[in-house]
Amino acid sequence: MAAPEENTLPREDEEIEEMEAGDSDEDEMEEEDQEEEAGESEVYVPGVKPLQPGEELEMDRSAYRMYHECQTGAPCLSFDVVRDAEGEGREKFPMSMLLCAGTQADTALSNRLIVMRMHNLYGTEKETEEEESSDESDDDDDDEEENKPQMELAMVPHYGGINRVRVTQNGEQSLAAVWCEKGLVEIFDLRPQLEAVHSSTAMAAFIKQHKEATPLFSFSGHMTEGFAIDWSPKVPGRLVSGDCKKNIHVWEPREGGTSWKIDQRPFSSHNKSVEDLQWSPTEATVFASCSVDQSIRIWDIRAPPKSMLSANEAHSSDVNVISWNRNEPFLLSGGDDGLLKVWDLRQFQSGHPVASFKQHSAPITSVEWSPIDSSVFAASGADDVISQWDLSVESCDISEQAESLKKLPPQLLFLHQGQKEVKELHWHPQIQGTLISTALSGFNVFRTISV
Repeated sequence: MAAPEENTLPREDEEIEEMEAGDSDEDEMEEEDQEEEAGESEVYVPGVKPLQPGEELEMDRSAYRMYHECQTGAPCLSFDVVRDAEGEGREKFPMSMLLCAGTQADTALSNRLIVMRMHNLYGTEKETEEEESSDESDDDDDDEEENKPQMELAMVPHYGGINRVRVTQNGEQSLAAVWCEKGLVEIFDLRPQLEAVHSSTAMAAFIKQHKEATPLFSFSGHMTEGFAIDWSPKVPGRLVSGDCKKNIHVWEPREGGTSWKIDQRPFSSHNKSVEDLQWSPTEATVFASCSVDQSIRIWDIRAPPKSMLSANEAHSSDVNVISWNRNEPFLLSGGDDGLLKVWDLRQFQSGHPVASFKQHSAPITSVEWSPIDSSVFAASGADDVISQWDLSVESCDISEQAESLKKLPPQLLFLHQGQKEVKELHWHPQIQGTLISTALSGFNVFRTISV
């Protein structure tokens, strides 16, 4: 789980020093003079100053409280956090977490529905302490092994690539709703996989079974594939799903928790693909949708299917993702135009966001409000950048040495890089300030010094 090189731009003279190490004292004096002239390493800001030929990014680990990365074989377009029994608001290291993810492999038969248990996750301060102690004495191999991050994977074969995964707790069940590229929405019980990642005995029995994932329930009524899906936070087992042919269906759980009643009359006011769906965190019957038709809509399932509030030109192109603030009447959206917009739902029909940010240089691929701080959110883009924002931050004076930073909005807290084609991110709801992101290059788990 080594960190990628990113975030800090090295001085050109550092490269010269490496190539000419061991030369004469005169050369060393010249290099020292060059170092004094060059000054400190620069902070690289995407979009402000392009990298010059020969320049590379190096990660400044002091900007992180925790950083880990891992791979699962085939890339995962989507994942979700599975809540655990380790407590809320955790900040003490080492950390542990549970994730559920679905792969997008080259062939349909090679896909997997995965439950991951990551544990023994230490902060970057622990790494610094270990580096210092290793200079003084050699650590035992056993001690080094104990300090390494660990991961268990419980995988079941799944026919077809998985477009999106969303997890909920329904009584003692941990349920995963899966949008499959084959046009199916499936519900899976994750209990066997969760037991496997917590017990070596259970894992051995689980591996012996080696059978294809069997859903509790499957719905083929969409007739095409899709990406939009969300569990209700207010009504256990209630689900909403949307497809690429503009139709949205609401699922109501039946008694017993193993089947659902699905209204065959779709909510179909969008005229193009539904890209994302979000239930209201406070109103049990209300959800929001966004679409390729550039609109965002607010629905109430008690009203007729074509009755809704709408911002018809929310973005100048496809609206890819939305996130509903858990504590404030705000909706966050991200589009193909690279814009992040914040909508006050009390003024939604005005069609004007209360805030708009253009930091990403490519389409937005994921957005999410922090579950702990209602003014903080994160976003990822096809520009391989993850941004962190805080709406409570106001403008302040910036020193002359940071002249380039004046071009940045004061609400921008942090820019994280190092992954290729970032697809989705989530805050961990139980671990303070921790983000998990998935990309074609694998997963990142990190907490910055900014949150």
